[in-house]
Amino acid sequence: MEKILIVDDSLVQAAQLKSILEDSYDVTAVHTAADGLTQASSGDFSLILLDVIMPDMDGFDLLKKLQDEVITRRIPVILITSLTAIEHEQRGLTLGAVDYIVKPFHPLIVRARVDTHIKLYQYRKQAELQSMTDQLTGVANRRRHDYYSALKWQEAARLGVPFSICMFDIDKFKVYNDTFGHPAGDKVITAVAQTAAKHLRRSTDFFARYGGEEFVAFMMGESSEKAFEHLKAIRREVELLQIPHSPEISPWVTVSIGGVTVVPKADSSYDTWLKVADTMLYDAKRYGRNQVFWMDEKMQQRREKG
Repeated sequence: MEKILIVDDSLVQAAQLKSILEDSYDVTAVHTAADGLTQASSGDFSLILLDVIMPDMDGFDLLKKLQDEVITRRIPVILITSLTAIEHEQRGLTLGAVDYIVKPFHPLIVRARVDTHIKLYQYRKQAELQSMTDQLTGVANRRRHDYYSALKWQEAARLGVPFSICMFDIDKFKVYNDTFGHPAGDKVITAVAQTAAKHLRRSTDFFARYGGEEFVAFMMGESSEKAFEHLKAIRREVELLQIPHSPEISPWVTVSIGGVTVVPKADSSYDTWLKVADTMLYDAKRYGRNQVFWMDEKMQQRREKG
């Protein structure tokens, strides 16, 4: 069931809007702009109904804040107000609202417009999902990673929980391609992706093909010890697939993994720590491949003996 957020300082109007929609949607109502911003940032809402005239912070200012935040800018917003002047409607639409409903409103009109924008949101999400999926492996692609990493990094900073980032690389993959051909190489990439994805299924996990034979993953809320053990299990399972490699390289296809666990700060950058994970991957390959190198929250390195 799609989730809708109502932000309206009028208890009566919020209750009326909720009664119009709650038979088909999961509706949450709050009565201050501050609570609206908090709810929108923490909940997976498909639409926001926003009153314009509110104390402390009006709907226009809240809409601007919603548009400024990575987590909330994609949520469609319908403004509901008694302001009838064209310049007010123009301002709301210019700030990013998808619709503008003037009070007094008819329940059937509210319901019809909400249904329309929910459907448009669903279509857009489906199109975005397709554009953010790697066509070879079926896992997320780099574009999807770039979007979700920013969201989850902000969420981890807000919650104050550990965040683990890791980079994977198939060992000596160019040699494999040269030996067995690109179609066989594509099958190896797919097998490795599916093996890793099986281990990263929680709502707080994310896994994507970063490009070529390289993959990226992040996990939110796990300690460095658990993340390290988790990635060692993935490395071992890839080796246990027993996909033959070029004899002069190794008996089987293997992966090297580098990662880092950190508790994000509000002013810190995900990309900075992604580079640290990439450095750990480089060390894992430089010191023998088929192993995991990790940096924990105390900036101490862990090394798995391959």
